[in-house]
Amino acid sequence: MNETVNLKTLYASEKPLTLAIMAMGGQGGGVLADWIVGLAEEQGWMAQSTSVPGVAQRTGATIYYIEMLPARDGVSPIFSLMPTPGDVDVVLAAELMEAGRSVLRGLVTPDKTTLIASTHRSFAVGEKEKPGDGIGDPTVVVGATDFAAKRTIAFDMDTLATKNGSVISASMFGALAAADVLPFPKEAFEATIRGGGKGVEPSLRAFNAAYERTKAKPRDEVTASAPKRFDVMPETAGHPDLDRLVHRMRAEFPEVAWPLLFAGVKKLTDFQDPAYAGEYLDRVGKLHALDRANGGEEHDYAFTVQSAKYVAVAMAYDDVIRVADLKTRGSRFDRVAKEVGVKQDQILYMTEYMHPRMEEVVGTMPKKLGLWVESRPKVFAWLDRRINKGRRVQTGTLFWFLTLYTLAALRRIRRGTLRHAREAEHREAWLGAATSLLSRNYDLAVEVINNRRLVKGYSDTHARGLSKFDRVMSALTTLADRDDGAAWMKRLRQAALLDESGIALDGALKTVSSFKHKDTL
Repeated sequence: MNETVNLKTLYASEKPLTLAIMAMGGQGGGVLADWIVGLAEEQGWMAQSTSVPGVAQRTGATIYYIEMLPARDGVSPIFSLMPTPGDVDVVLAAELMEAGRSVLRGLVTPDKTTLIASTHRSFAVGEKEKPGDGIGDPTVVVGATDFAAKRTIAFDMDTLATKNGSVISASMFGALAAADVLPFPKEAFEATIRGGGKGVEPSLRAFNAAYERTKAKPRDEVTASAPKRFDVMPETAGHPDLDRLVHRMRAEFPEVAWPLLFAGVKKLTDFQDPAYAGEYLDRVGKLHALDRANGGEEHDYAFTVQSAKYVAVAMAYDDVIRVADLKTRGSRFDRVAKEVGVKQDQILYMTEYMHPRMEEVVGTMPKKLGLWVESRPKVFAWLDRRINKGRRVQTGTLFWFLTLYTLAALRRIRRGTLRHAREAEHREAWLGAATSLLSRNYDLAVEVINNRRLVKGYSDTHARGLSKFDRVMSALTTLADRDDGAAWMKRLRQAALLDESGIALDGALKTVSSFKHKDTL
């Protein structure tokens, strides 16, 4: 109680207590602001909140700004509408990069600000749009807060809220209460939540969990994302087909390749069937034999390992059948229902945006029929005008669910489709280019295998990736006999992954083309 009195004395001045909330759409930033204002007013303070909507780059990032002062007889304070850099007492960031944004804006200062931030990530459009890994490094943000804030409270408040059936605003309110930066007791915070009347019990659970978490350990260590590596072979849970394939895998391949081979077998069994996964082991087995014959053991079978990964990726391509299959799975409906917090008495409808091109439709046809349609431009164009348009589809309705379910059932005839034939043809050409290099440039052969990373996605995304793949592979004749050929092939691939427009790749290809000119001279 003495601490509360001291805090009241501290804030009984002409200067208001200021808080800024950095939140994105759907995170309850407005609810959190209302709770803080309601809490202050219930305790006899005067408070005001304003909000400044941001751009849609981060699903509508918004700054909520709050100022509060103890009430004084006959005096009505005039509060500011916007936070002033260098003059904010508390910043609450509902996501790690929002914390970084608050630092860049100057709202967090080492002499004044307590920063309360969730360490989870909601990726920005700029991160998602990169063809490669565009995820920002979280350690940079954490390092910035080390010296930018007077005090930092940071842990995964989103996961904690989800575990307690609530949203992040409740857990952030709990962290705020535990931080002792507001001159109000914990009971007053809880009373404010009860006064809301909606979702009280889950909100109180999340609030108290965050309160205790903050008191016990106010900060998590955050590290940069790194590729996951399997050090132990997973079990097959007694699945007969997987057991058989895993036994074969252990008998025919080096241990260093087992984790990726196991992942490939599981992926392709799910994509098609166990027989298709067996075809995958057949193909990788032939590549491993070539690897072994060309000194692969000296390279720890790098060619086999990377082939195990990217042959599986190539064989599990995204087509209309796959998309329809994934969208009609019960596990997907359950996951979305959990994410949006559907109650037992509520019905969930999902609206999908689909824009199929005629190319995808033709690819789903039997090979001969698809070629027949493609060879008749007028027929193709007539069909394209009726198919190539955006549609908003409710997968929870009987008509659209059955439509997609029927498309998913076409997996039984997938091996006979035009798309499958073309994928197999492209795959063999790619693997042929790689194996032709094994005897003279092992490292470059591995990089050619890695180039399959460029081909991904569906529809226009797949077409753009395939175009970049072809452009990178066009440099193969120039690099084949160079000692630094593998290094340059890797640079070309990295350039292709930097931007969607291919500007970086253009420059890299010009550099490689100059090698041929110099060799001629």
